[in-house]
Amino acid sequence: MKLHFLGTTGYHPNRRRDTSCLMIPELGIVLDAGTGIFRARELIATPELHIFLSHIHLDHCVGLTYLLDVLRDKPVKATYVYCAPEQELILKEGLFHPKIFPVLPPVKFKTLRHGNLAIPGGGKMRTFPLPHPGGCTGFRLEWPGHSMAYVTDTTASANAPYLKHLKDVDLLVHECYFPDGFEDRAQLTGHSCLTAVAQLAAAAQVKRLYLTHINPMDEGKKPLELKSVAKIYPHITVPEDDDTVDF
Repeated sequence: MKLHFLGTTGYHPNRRRDTSCLMIPELGIVLDAGTGIFRARELIATPELHIFLSHIHLDHCVGLTYLLDVLRDKPVKATYVYCAPEQELILKEGLFHPKIFPVLPPVKFKTLRHGNLAIPGGGKMRTFPLPHPGGCTGFRLEWPGHSMAYVTDTTASANAPYLKHLKDVDLLVHECYFPDGFEDRAQLTGHSCLTAVAQLAAAAQVKRLYLTHINPMDEGKKPLELKSVAKIYPHITVPEDDDTVDF
């Protein structure tokens, strides 16, 4: 099973990265719809797309407006967008208000509630709340022999309340907007610093950790100093847009 990183920064794109979007093409699963979703067009391999939104801050949902081109001339029979009921209303009356975006893409909204649901490939998804201004949802996805979790826009700690949902996953994709030293800012904005994410991964005993939602103001090749947390948790990668990983 292959996970594609289509967008790996937060807040706004920069020259290296687009905003949050992950995809498992063989199953038609997309996690968040930031600006990176434009890359999904060349990866579409299923007659249905299932787009799960962690929340509706614009860096995670603005890519829904790109779907007219992403889906154009593609053999996709149905595209489902999963979000909380109040978020669906905001998207329809806000992002897709005729004065902002006059043509609604061919999507069907489905209600996303915390708990378990079936997903393509004979798997199951567990969703859980994350502390973040305006609210956010975390995801754990499991299939026979495969598991991953996606956690964005929240403040990590070694005893975070959502740690129990991450236990022993093969692959954890977790936001890390700030390097160490910005803990106050991370707490204020609902984001995470490097050491805290490493401590969380160690406590959850995950097999691999991939850091996303990187601060777009840092356009360097190595935006986070991973050597500083190697003794806490060593199996960390900061992916680039268009990177893939098998899990």
